[in-house]
Amino acid sequence: MNADERTTLLAFLDYLREAVIAKVDGLGDEDARRPGVASGTSLLWLVRHLTVVEHNWFEWAYGGLGEQGPVDSEAAVPADLTVAAAVAAYRDAIARANAVAQAAPDLDRPGARSLRPDAAEGPSLRWVLVHMIEETGRHAGHADIIREQLDGAVGR
Repeated sequence: MNADERTTLLAFLDYLREAVIAKVDGLGDEDARRPGVASGTSLLWLVRHLTVVEHNWFEWAYGGLGEQGPVDSEAAVPADLTVAAAVAAYRDAIARANAVAQAAPDLDRPGARSLRPDAAEGPSLRWVLVHMIEETGRHAGHADIIREQLDGAVGR
């Protein structure tokens, strides 16, 4: 409850990440792929989307890793993606993102580049962490609703 800022931000983000993962726990691939809303959003899509967003913001933008542009976070779920593979990829992306966050000298240093085309420089690690808390929290709420629609499961 009284940790430094980086530890606190990562703890809140990790809590939300685990909440998203919990929403696919016990679901078969077919149910996880089933859209819960007219836009086509499914639990599997949310996990894949967040996996890509973790990579894009922490590794590609903040860390400056990779020569190619960011990965498309809005793409459809690959037909062969399973819940187990999606969760494993998400956990891997989380571990890499946390490594980038832990290696940064401070929260104020701008990242290597931005995903925002109008930005003159990459955002600070603080901005990336707060943005990812917002992004993951918003999608955790979506996941709550979709899971409840699928089988009535509620709670974290």
